[in-house]
Amino acid sequence: MKIKKKKPSPSKEVQQIGDKKRGVASADIIRLVINIAEPLCTSAGMELVHVEYQREAGGRTLRIYLDKPGGVTLDDCAVFSRQLSDLLDVGLDTDLSYRMEVSSPGPDRPLGKPADFKRFKGSKARIKMKVPVDGKKTFTGRILGIEENEIELSGSSGTIRIKYESIKKARLVNYNGEN
Repeated sequence: MKIKKKKPSPSKEVQQIGDKKRGVASADIIRLVINIAEPLCTSAGMELVHVEYQREAGGRTLRIYLDKPGGVTLDDCAVFSRQLSDLLDVGLDTDLSYRMEVSSPGPDRPLGKPADFKRFKGSKARIKMKVPVDGKKTFTGRILGIEENEIELSGSSGTIRIKYESIKKARLVNYNGEN
């Protein structure tokens, strides 16, 4: 669901991070959005599943995935989007232009936190790595669990342990809401 296009404010300066004046990194934007969105989700009885901020063909996209018992509706997404947009206008000190999308996680639900790998133990997942492991960057298999920040995944070529910090992107595969 595409909700909001934010236009840059010409009066804002590039944000100062550390000792260098430069643009804001995607990871910094994501952290700021999580800090603003998490309390809003909690007060609405929803879970902030995942936040992405990335460059795409049409420009920058801020993608926010929400969930709640029984699933989120289109109205839930629209209300949350309006509220979050107002908070981001005040709390996100950047002149970057972006398109914000708010949606449910769907059947290919992102796994964005270590606790997700415990919660979805037994579910099928696809994990993309930052750097290759044994010559592979993508692994698909059943989540066996997480211990000491290492995910154990059972796939067609056996069981593998993956360090959480090495994961670029992880998603459930055809998740139907049952565990």
